[in-house]
Amino acid sequence: MTIRYFGQTDRFSEAVTANGFVFLSGMVPENESAGAKAQTENVLAQIDRWLAECGSDKSRIVEATVFLADMADYAAMNEAWDAWVAPSHAPARLCAEAKLAKPEWRVEIKVSAAQAEK
Repeated sequence: MTIRYFGQTDRFSEAVTANGFVFLSGMVPENESAGAKAQTENVLAQIDRWLAECGSDKSRIVEATVFLADMADYAAMNEAWDAWVAPSHAPARLCAEAKLAKPEWRVEIKVSAAQAEK
């Protein structure tokens, strides 16, 4: 089995592919001063980019874990999520409140997906 690492640092990789699957690290917002909806949109755009880099796309996501700094942002996150998720391909999803690594972050999302069939 071939394992490939993408966006690797000394501490972690942004993405890893193995055995036909893509595993993304938790994606965090680059627009730290924005609200929950805009931060979620930013994170989802990052997910799109990394999945494409790894030979997949959002229609092939099998599971997603969403961490919110405050569950009061649930509706705002879902507004962005619902506009983004592939129709008829909603993955299994968990959403939980968690203390994120930076207080400016409202959301962090981790997904795993199948690679496109060759």
